Amino acid sequence: MKLDVAAVAHTAADAAGDVIQRYFRLLPEVETKSDDSPVTLADKGAESAIRAVLATHTPEFGIIGEEMGGNATGRMTWVIDPIDGTRAFITGRPIFATLIALLDDGVPVLGLIDQPITGERWFAHDGRLHFAGRHGQPGTRRIVSLADAELSCTSPDMFSPAQRGQFSNLAGTCRRVTYGGDAYAYGLLALGQIDVIAEAGLKPWDWAAIVPIIEAAGGAVTDWQGRRLALDGPGEVLALGDRAQRDAAIAALNQSAA
Repeated sequence: MKLDVAAVAHTAADAAGDVIQRYFRLLPEVETKSDDSPVTLADKGAESAIRAVLATHTPEFGIIGEEMGGNATGRMTWVIDPIDGTRAFITGRPIFATLIALLDDGVPVLGLIDQPITGERWFAHDGRLHFAGRHGQPGTRRIVSLADAELSCTSPDMFSPAQRGQFSNLAGTCRRVTYGGDAYAYGLLALGQIDVIAEAGLKPWDWAAIVPIIEAAGGAVTDWQGRRLALDGPGEVLALGDRAQRDAAIAALNQSAA
């Protein structure tokens, strides 16, 4: 019988959601990791739940997770972030998300964004995007120019001084900038609510799941130089709802580097 990786991903997300809902708004004890980012029992429990499902159904696949590490062993590798946006989670805001991706030789071929509190889920595989939620339809909108674009970023604190200057150049070409959202913002981009996201310092578990989702919605995801994202890349991510605006966005980001 053919392995149904889509069903495995959904089962894993359901298992993580069960854990997360038990902890949400219960003021969980927060630890600080070596990179100064927070982690809770919900993060650890959700990743354990995901790993248990993946180990049962795809024991031959590699696994890379934010909390428990791992390696890309062999051709197929799961990449997971149990709670992307732990700061939002610990402050009771339902804009965090569980991220699950499957890589085939390093290329994301399956992506899932799940928000277990609002009951929203984005899932992409084989170039098709499905959205489960009460509000919104999958598909990015088209803009005439960046001057009409809604730009988003989780926080300006993620940028180095040089990157902050580059982001400011891009922001100066767009209509508005909104901060906050973590992975949830990429889901909104896939619904056409946001046009451009530019971020830095992202790890593979932060971006792997969003690539198939945004591409299936009609958008594009690259680094700040226009290159395909890679496991050993610099962690700069540019996501666009309108692929036609890619060159203009990259040019704006790199004005200060010229």
